[in-house]
Amino acid sequence: MTFRIARRLRITISTLLNPPPPDNNVHGFDNRCKHGPENNFLNRNRCTCIYCDMSKPATVPLPCMCASFRRAARLLTQRYDAAMRPLGLRGTQFTLLQALSLAGEVSQGMLGEILAIDSTTLTRTLAIMGRRGWIVSRSGKDRRERWLSLSEAGRAEFRRARPHWEKVQRELRARLGNELWNDLFNLTNQLTPAVKS
Repeated sequence: MTFRIARRLRITISTLLNPPPPDNNVHGFDNRCKHGPENNFLNRNRCTCIYCDMSKPATVPLPCMCASFRRAARLLTQRYDAAMRPLGLRGTQFTLLQALSLAGEVSQGMLGEILAIDSTTLTRTLAIMGRRGWIVSRSGKDRRERWLSLSEAGRAEFRRARPHWEKVQRELRARLGNELWNDLFNLTNQLTPAVKS
């Protein structure tokens, strides 16, 4: 969001290790500050001015692609988590419910590959979901291999959470517009295999 009003914020930093001696100026204004007494705040030692031009975007562009995507991902995660919170569900758990709903039975290793989740994080999340009875697990030919699928309770939980997920999807799509929404999906779907290769 862009604001048209420019505000000038002045933050005064107190010198905690060497505080100024008390004087008769009970409000602490430093009349010697070059910005004028009428604009001063509580400091005799240091006056730091920060100028915020509110006509600029509130989000500062980052030069690093990783940092930019991680920032966007954190905000999206917070948005979806907030939608799932009334159900006692996290966005990451919904993602696994959705992935297993789409994939059917899949090995844990393949699930981690599909979602690009490290083994430790995936195992921890699956353990929580398993305790809730949402996951069915069986051993493969290799005893170290686990095959996963949704239980009936897991499918019911996915159906219960899906309207909350769809609501966030609709809100974000309306906010971004169809063209940008589709462009972002195409970009992320192209970026994932490109980074992995």
